[in-house]
Amino acid sequence: MVSNSGSHEDYLTPILERYGYVATSLLQILREAQEHYGYIHPDALDYLSVKLQVPRARIEGVAGFYSFIYLQPHGEYRVLFSDNITDRMLGSQALMEKMCQQLWLQPGKVSEDGLVSIGATSCTGMCDQGPAMLVNGRAITRLTQQRVQEIGYLIRNRSPLADWPADYFRVDDNVRRKGLLLDNKLAPGDALRAALLLSVRGEPVEPRSPSTSSGRTENIVETIKASGLRGRGGAGFPTGLKWEACRNATGTVKHVVCNADEGEPGTFKDRVLLTSYADLVFEGMTLAALAVGAQHGYLYLRGEYRYLLEPLQAVLQRRRDANLLGRNILGQANFNFDIVIHLGAGAYICGEETALIESLEGKRGVPRNRPPFPVTHGYMQQPTALDNVETFCQAAMAIHMGAENYRAIGTAKSVGSKLISVSGDCPRPGIYEYPFGVTVREILQDCGAVNTRAVQISGPSGICIGENEFGRKLGFEDLPTAGAFMVFDDSRDLFEVACNFVHFFAHESCGFCTPCRVGTSMLKTTMDKIAAGHGTRHDLNEIENLDHVLQTTAHCGLGRSACNPVLHTLKHFRPAYEGRLKSLDFEPGFDLDGALARARQMTGRDDAGAHLKTEEA
Repeated sequence: MVSNSGSHEDYLTPILERYGYVATSLLQILREAQEHYGYIHPDALDYLSVKLQVPRARIEGVAGFYSFIYLQPHGEYRVLFSDNITDRMLGSQALMEKMCQQLWLQPGKVSEDGLVSIGATSCTGMCDQGPAMLVNGRAITRLTQQRVQEIGYLIRNRSPLADWPADYFRVDDNVRRKGLLLDNKLAPGDALRAALLLSVRGEPVEPRSPSTSSGRTENIVETIKASGLRGRGGAGFPTGLKWEACRNATGTVKHVVCNADEGEPGTFKDRVLLTSYADLVFEGMTLAALAVGAQHGYLYLRGEYRYLLEPLQAVLQRRRDANLLGRNILGQANFNFDIVIHLGAGAYICGEETALIESLEGKRGVPRNRPPFPVTHGYMQQPTALDNVETFCQAAMAIHMGAENYRAIGTAKSVGSKLISVSGDCPRPGIYEYPFGVTVREILQDCGAVNTRAVQISGPSGICIGENEFGRKLGFEDLPTAGAFMVFDDSRDLFEVACNFVHFFAHESCGFCTPCRVGTSMLKTTMDKIAAGHGTRHDLNEIENLDHVLQTTAHCGLGRSACNPVLHTLKHFRPAYEGRLKSLDFEPGFDLDGALARARQMTGRDDAGAHLKTEEA
């Protein structure tokens, strides 16, 4: 392995030149530098510190924040099994154990010859075709005992990933039901041309007339507002109001950012949109740029979707060649806008909009205090319109269809259609599109689910409902959702489901605020205590108290929603918890007498005097 700064100059200099030696591109520079050797060498850190004029401690701090950036060797092959609950239900743990046995390796360790390391990662966005894994950042789907054995053989023989069977890396869209968005017939540029025809009076205008520019801008926003479109990320903020606030914000430099960091376990709709509907995503971003007056766009792509980077860049280039991006778009003077792709590196928290912006600026993805909001102080503290992948697609549809036609779909308060990522105990997992107002029961029927015990709506941070609530409807009036729909039949232990979600939150906490950093760890410890058979009713009460603390003091939504999986499953499936509890009112988390068992064995004593005395109950 290379060990002097001079040799690092050869591969780092072209990377630095490509990013203009600016520190705001630090994460991208680290990501590309790592692809050269598999980790960031200490000498490379020194070289980057000098060239970027950034303290080495800051570079290490950024690198250490992201799960997919490594400061130590992790082997020529870095194998990460998806640890989402749906992957576990499909047998991922047994498959990981099999590979570890095959390669004579412990999870989390690097083999003595430096060949391979095996570990777990959070949801890879492949819930509809799991179990899944990442090998050197490449997604592999539909794992079986045979496939894992074959992969182990390829690793032992040091076969390059380029020579592995292509079917390993196949990712299917699995679109099961199409609607307004997925069945659209728009050609690239159609929605943009429709937007350029808007005028203040709603009459067609001459596309090349600069004087009508402000009128078109105003009417794009007014059309989006009139359509009733709300953000599809889960919170449901009115998109038109967001664009209007960004348009009216003080500042001559504005930005459009697409949040493609869908890290919520059970969600994979954006993966499908980016794979097969990328033109519509970029069209929506370009419409937003025209509406708010932005010239710079960024798509923040989650690290697990690294395989989509080159195809997306190809789509961007096709749009530039067709004059749908770049300067004077569609012949419109001063309509200049382009998009670059920023790749994440394994941090769930970057799905939060201000954490995403921090990451976009080359920093640790720590959520900002709000206000101010991104529409006035976003990327580089400049006005930024930030929406998720599906929202931009729906915006393009609303502009092309017209506000009235778009508003006729869905319900009064939840307009349009919604993409649902269905996974878990059903024979037809995949993407389903429905008008808002569809019931949970209708979705279960369409995906073929039977004997369903529970459905987790909107991922771990959402809500878990039981059979008595399957008549409820998806929509902002009843069950708002970012899109995840995880099905659990009557063979599943809902305590284990909640426990998996709790471990996820503890792992993904950014650690910035004490309530979340400590609270998620305490919650994890309590759930593990109950799982081990040492829990009491006191522990269940403490979880409710902990939720109150997190709700009132956590810095961002991760901490405030960390207790949701436990509280919701407790509400509907309390026997799953109580069956594990001891009858004591309280039991300490640490069993001191049990810890002395080894000492008693060594001394050959097991009489009453060798045990700690306990009070009679």
